[in-house]
Amino acid sequence: MQATNAAGTAKATAIVELDGKDLPAHCPNVAMPLWSSHPRIFLDLSHGGSATCPYCGTVYQLKPGTVLHGH
Repeated sequence: MQATNAAGTAKATAIVELDGKDLPAHCPNVAMPLWSSHPRIFLDLSHGGSATCPYCGTVYQLKPGTVLHGH
Protein backbone atom coordinates (compact mmCIF):
# COMPACT_ATOMS: atom_id res chain seq x y z
CA MET A 1 0.00 0.00 0.00
CA GLN A 2 1.36 3.39 -0.96
CA ALA A 3 0.67 6.56 0.94
CA THR A 4 -0.84 9.54 -0.85
CA ASN A 5 -0.12 13.22 -0.45
CA ALA A 6 -2.64 16.07 -0.19
CA ALA A 7 -3.08 16.14 -3.98
CA GLY A 8 -4.06 12.46 -3.93
CA THR A 9 -1.00 11.27 -5.84
CA ALA A 10 1.14 8.39 -4.63
CA LYS A 11 4.35 9.23 -2.82
CA ALA A 12 7.36 6.97 -2.36
CA THR A 13 7.79 5.25 0.98
CA ALA A 14 10.97 6.33 2.75
CA ILE A 15 13.37 3.56 3.78
CA VAL A 16 15.92 4.19 6.53
CA GLU A 17 18.79 1.72 7.02
CA LEU A 18 20.12 1.47 10.57
CA ASP A 19 23.28 0.07 12.09
CA GLY A 20 23.55 -1.39 15.60
CA LYS A 21 24.78 1.95 16.97
CA ASP A 22 21.53 3.62 15.79
CA LEU A 23 19.37 1.48 18.07
CA PRO A 24 16.91 1.80 19.68
CA ALA A 25 15.09 2.92 16.54
CA HIS A 26 12.51 5.68 16.81
CA CYS A 27 10.37 7.72 14.48
CA PRO A 28 10.45 10.54 13.67
CA ASN A 29 14.21 10.34 13.30
CA VAL A 30 16.64 13.25 13.66
CA ALA A 31 16.87 13.75 9.89
CA MET A 32 13.14 14.47 9.50
CA PRO A 33 11.99 18.10 9.35
CA LEU A 34 10.19 19.42 12.42
CA TRP A 35 7.06 20.41 10.48
CA SER A 36 6.37 16.79 9.52
CA SER A 37 6.81 15.31 12.97
CA HIS A 38 4.35 13.13 14.83
CA PRO A 39 4.48 11.61 18.33
CA ARG A 40 7.76 9.75 18.89
CA ILE A 41 7.44 5.99 18.86
CA PHE A 42 10.09 3.33 19.31
CA LEU A 43 10.25 0.53 16.76
CA ASP A 44 11.22 -3.10 17.42
CA LEU A 45 13.59 -4.37 14.72
CA SER A 46 14.57 -7.54 16.58
CA HIS A 47 11.91 -9.69 14.90
CA GLY A 48 12.67 -9.79 11.20
CA GLY A 49 15.05 -6.83 10.98
CA SER A 50 12.53 -4.21 9.88
CA ALA A 51 9.57 -2.18 11.14
CA THR A 52 7.18 0.38 9.67
CA CYS A 53 6.08 3.55 11.42
CA PRO A 54 2.28 3.46 11.82
CA TYR A 55 2.08 7.27 11.58
CA CYS A 56 4.09 8.14 8.47
CA GLY A 57 4.85 4.78 6.84
CA THR A 58 8.63 5.16 6.98
CA VAL A 59 10.30 1.75 6.86
CA TYR A 60 13.26 1.18 9.17
CA GLN A 61 15.51 -1.79 8.43
CA LEU A 62 18.81 -3.08 9.68
CA LYS A 63 21.80 -2.87 7.37
CA PRO A 64 22.92 -6.27 6.08
CA GLY A 65 25.30 -7.96 8.52
CA THR A 66 24.13 -5.97 11.55
CA VAL A 67 24.28 -8.03 14.73
CA LEU A 68 21.86 -7.21 17.54
CA HIS A 69 23.16 -7.49 21.07
CA GLY A 70 20.66 -8.35 23.78
CA HIS A 71 20.85 -8.54 27.52
